[in-house]
Amino acid sequence: MQGFSHFYCFAAAICSLLIFCSATNTQQHANSQAQQTKEQQQSKEQQQTKEQQQQDPDVQYGAQLLKAGSVAPEFRLKGPDGKELALSDFRGKYVVLDFWASWCGDCRRDIPNIKALYEKYSPKGVEFVGVSFDDNAERWQNAIKEFGLKYHQVSELKKWKTTDIYAAYGIKWIPTIYIIGPDGKVKLATVLSERAKQFLHNLYYVK
Repeated sequence: MQGFSHFYCFAAAICSLLIFCSATNTQQHANSQAQQTKEQQQSKEQQQTKEQQQQDPDVQYGAQLLKAGSVAPEFRLKGPDGKELALSDFRGKYVVLDFWASWCGDCRRDIPNIKALYEKYSPKGVEFVGVSFDDNAERWQNAIKEFGLKYHQVSELKKWKTTDIYAAYGIKWIPTIYIIGPDGKVKLATVLSERAKQFLHNLYYVK
């Protein structure tokens, strides 16, 4: 009976060990599956983020724009009346630079948005400057009249990719909008007027 008792205890111990090993393997398998699922989810999220970035117009068309915090390059250009205007004339104020052209369909569609920003924020002291890439003075001036643009307008009156300001500001797409701070540094560079709208809203209405 004592031998049987020892055998019974040994068998019970073996069973307990097998049960423990089985439970351990099951838990390890569950942990492995959970880790695999987590890694798959992270990979999916990273892929989605990458796709969203690729679809973001600022990533597609604005990758070479000046970064926030950069010193905005000085320029001195002539308006329709022949008078010169320089960026430094507005030091101490926020300045919205709207790069456009009369021949640019996207620019023409976006002009109402810029005009709305001008009407809302000009009374708050924000200066607006339209920088045209027109090379024909008559077409440029006709567009200004057609759209009733009341804010400052300047142009080099050259093919846009041959202008100094095109290179200085990294313009690869129009419309492009820059917001320059009172310190003369870039606060925002975007090809989307909606982002300029959000920036100005946060600046003046979100405390």
